[in-house]
Amino acid sequence: MTPSRILIVEDDRVVARDIQQQLSKIGHTVVGITPRGEDVVPLAIQWQPNLVLMDIRLEGGIDGIDAAQQIRERCGIPVIYLTAYADDQTLRRAGITEPFGYLLKPFESSQLRTAIEMALYKYAAERKLRESERRYAVTLSSIGDAVIATDEKLLVTFMNSVAEALTGWTWTEAIGRPLDEVFRVVNEDTRQRVDSPASKVLHSGVVAGLANHTMLLARDGREIPIDDCGSPIIDDRGEITGTVLVFRDITERRQTDGALRRAQAELVRVGQRTMVGELAATIAHELGQPLGAIKVSATTELVLLKADPPDLEAARSTARNIARDAQRAADVIARIRRLFMKKGEVNEPLDLNGAIQEVVALARNEIYNAGVRLRLELGSDLPPVVGDRVQVQQVVLNLITNAVQAMSCVDIHPRELLLRTQIDGGAQALVTLQDSGVGLEPTNEDRIFEAFYTTRSGGLGMGLWISRSIIENHGGRLWAASNDGPGATFSFTLPLSMQGRSNSG
Repeated sequence: MTPSRILIVEDDRVVARDIQQQLSKIGHTVVGITPRGEDVVPLAIQWQPNLVLMDIRLEGGIDGIDAAQQIRERCGIPVIYLTAYADDQTLRRAGITEPFGYLLKPFESSQLRTAIEMALYKYAAERKLRESERRYAVTLSSIGDAVIATDEKLLVTFMNSVAEALTGWTWTEAIGRPLDEVFRVVNEDTRQRVDSPASKVLHSGVVAGLANHTMLLARDGREIPIDDCGSPIIDDRGEITGTVLVFRDITERRQTDGALRRAQAELVRVGQRTMVGELAATIAHELGQPLGAIKVSATTELVLLKADPPDLEAARSTARNIARDAQRAADVIARIRRLFMKKGEVNEPLDLNGAIQEVVALARNEIYNAGVRLRLELGSDLPPVVGDRVQVQQVVLNLITNAVQAMSCVDIHPRELLLRTQIDGGAQALVTLQDSGVGLEPTNEDRIFEAFYTTRSGGLGMGLWISRSIIENHGGRLWAASNDGPGATFSFTLPLSMQGRSNSG
């Protein structure tokens, strides 16, 4: 038994003294006795008892039931009725005050002791419950997401301030209303009504969420894109007694995602223009030789024809040289046309070796002028991959160009570039470019793929970022590693076509 401070409210002074003696014997302290209902609240405020023993018939204009109601509203102290009245009307009135016990006079000391112990225990349990509820209510009210709780009938029992702001309903207005009336959601595209996750939770008993592109229709007409999830409230017996719905406004996130996508698209365009510039320089080298030879041959032929007599045999030989060099220029243009003949992204079975050979032919002059020895080891049994020819060739050209530039300042050992293709794991093709250049710092092996990161003076730092984006969009992977010796190796994978997988298996 826990000793308690008790206030006795009893109009019969003899009975009051008898109750006081009983309480003293069982270890409780009586802080005061009063026969008047009007004195109860002031005395309770003054003495702060743990419990009030209340008779119903009292002196003055306020009976025990009215006094108990005031105690409940203003002090929150538990009350036990000690009375000789048990008629229906009295019991109904007393029940409204939610007493913690009701003893009919006369009663035994043991009955009083039991009633007090039960009342104090029940009051302590309810106080802990109220404190827990307040703590959780404060927590749910302070989080950034909107929260709505319902009972097992999907009637609203709680809303935090964020939910009030998004739905346009106040907590007091929404309490007891059906959830679908307060939380109205539709599909953003079809405008069809969408069931809230709470109804799914009640039927399945597991956490459920809304589909994408869901719009909340607020009470004031606002339309708010949201995402959310619902969870069950489960009691001690494992039964679902309600649901909790957590949702958030994703308008800002959508705007941020949209801005990010636009920025990424612009970066891709900038990078593609950069690649086109590098490609244009390569084309100029490729076409420069045959066009220059044509010019020299044409000038020579004019001189031969003006001679007296004209040297026709030499002129015919020079004309053949012009035709040969013109064909060389035409071949360059044909390769360029094949490189850009596709518009947009076209993922289809692709001869990877053939695509790489076209890029090598286009970049061969740049490779030769840089003093680089290129060695091709293209797998003879390489099946088709799935990809966009133009984009894959952009990646290969960018990696070749980077390798050549990485070897441009190397003089202490040969400049060598190995380009190899092979099957990797039976479901993808592996392409590796191994150079003998300056290599990579260990801390930079992944940073070099970041947008705007560059170790080259005047570089934009976009080529490798775009290349990795292209390969990842194809379902592959692009990475780099330092060699055991000089230089670095860049590798990427591309998925084999279904036909290629079956053939390689």
